[in-house]
Order: sequence, then C-alpha cells, then structure tokens
Amino acid sequence: MSDRLSVFKTYKLYVGGKFPRSESGRVYEVTDSKGNWLANAPQSSRKDARDAVVAARKAFGGWAGATAYNRGQVLYRVAEMLEGRRDQFVREVADAEGLGKSKAAAVVDATVDRWVWYAGWTDKIAQVTGGGNPVAGPFFNLSSPEPTGVVAVLAPQESSFLGLVSVVAPVIATGNTAVVVASEKAPLPALSLAEVLATSDVPGGVVNVLSGRTAEIAAPLAAHQDVNAIDLAGADEVLAKELEIAAADNLKRVLRPQPVDDWTATPGTDRMTAFLETKTVWHPTGALGASGSSY
Repeated sequence: MSDRLSVFKTYKLYVGGKFPRSESGRVYEVTDSKGNWLANAPQSSRKDARDAVVAARKAFGGWAGATAYNRGQVLYRVAEMLEGRRDQFVREVADAEGLGKSKAAAVVDATVDRWVWYAGWTDKIAQVTGGGNPVAGPFFNLSSPEPTGVVAVLAPQESSFLGLVSVVAPVIATGNTAVVVASEKAPLPALSLAEVLATSDVPGGVVNVLSGRTAEIAAPLAAHQDVNAIDLAGADEVLAKELEIAAADNLKRVLRPQPVDDWTATPGTDRMTAFLETKTVWHPTGALGASGSSY
C-alpha cells in the first residue's frame, strides 16, 4: 500500500461570512514553539481591514436588533460546534502554545465553557447595568444598555484560543459586531474558529477575523471613522499608545491592555460593559392627584 500525500490546509480570512484570501495575496509562515513550520497564514492588508469594517457595519443593525435571548442561543450553538471539533483545537492549541496534549485539552475545555458563560449573560446583562432611577418629579426614569457598534479587537498574543474567545465573546454577546485581529505568531486557532462561526448560526459580518502583522492591520482600524471602539488586548505598550492617539480622532471607546495572569479565571462583566452605551428615557407618569399618583 503506497503512502498517501498529506493534504495541507489552506487558511483564509473570514470577512462578511465568506473566506477570502488576503487582497494583497501575501502570506506568512506560522511555526510551532520549536520553530517547525505549521502553515502559511494570510497576511491581511489595509484593504482587508476596511472590507471587514464594512461587513461589520452591515451586520450591526440585525445583530443589535436581535433579542438578547436569541443572541444567547446563537452563542450556545457556537459552543456546541466547538465541542464537536475539540480534537482539532487541542492539536492547534498544543502547537500554537507549546503545550502538552492534556494541558491543551484543558485550555480548549475552558474555552468552550467561556462561550457558554457569555451565552448565559446575553439576556441578563441589561438587568445588571440598567434599571429604574429614582427622580424628583412625576416621571419614570429608565436606563438600559445598548451596544456601542463596530468594535476592533486585537486578540491576545500569547493565549491564542482562550484569550481570543475571552475578548471576542463579550463584544458580540452584548450586540456589537467585531473585527478581530488574530494573534500574530499563533493565528491558526482563530482562523479555525472562523470556520466554526461560519457553520453555526452567527450571521455573516458579526465576527470578521484577520491574520497578519498586528501593527499593520490595527493602524487603519484605530483611525477608521466607522469603528466605534477598540480593544487593545493584543498590543504592546508602544503600539497601544499609538493606536489610542489615532482612535481619539473620532472619540472611539478604547480598552487599554490589561495584564491577565490567568485567562481561566472567571472574567466578570467588565469586558461586556466596556462596549455598552447607556440610554436613559424619561416618561411622564401623568398629573399627580391628592394620593400622589394618577394611576
């Protein structure tokens, strides 16, 4: 019996629900922790970044307008799909982060659990961040959270899968759409995650995944007038400062890099509330009678 030739996987970008190659035609070599070649990943250009923003903006209205319960169902479906491809992600995480199989498996399991965790928060975050406000006057005063819009996310460089999901899931759980820049040195788990998103119920354009040189892709995103916020988790201090200055041009919300010692720790609600706006509505209660209310 003759030996079979290996079938090498072609990794592509994920933009608007489709899998294009980089507009530039460029690729770069991705290696494991020992320097062994793993694959060629697409090297995104400024044009790819702009295309991703267009796709994210197009998808925003429908995603933000979906019910919180429906978004929770969609996120849970992603967790189901990740669970079904667990062995693939264990291999990719082991190669990307230089982990043994058992440790890589623990990371993947924690990642699936993180998706489920955020899926459960979609219809609860409004109760935590919104509510009725006491006011001196015949009014109902109600505050409710709304998504900020299109969010650029620089994924963590070291935690190629759990860290990635920990910064992407809260963005979309609250109704935002995302343009994600994968870890520069370990992009393969992110590009494979895109395949999961494409075959789940996440509408095209809600999450767009780019790979390549982080600084090259992040610069046009930080300066883009149609990007409403940016998470600088994957930027070093020098790059973060440059991007924060660029982001000030259209008053983007900026989440600066935060040191994370353990991505498996319960994340709390900070990353969800970071990309929410609060809308407050005043509504008259009607003329007050002797009893103090007209109702």
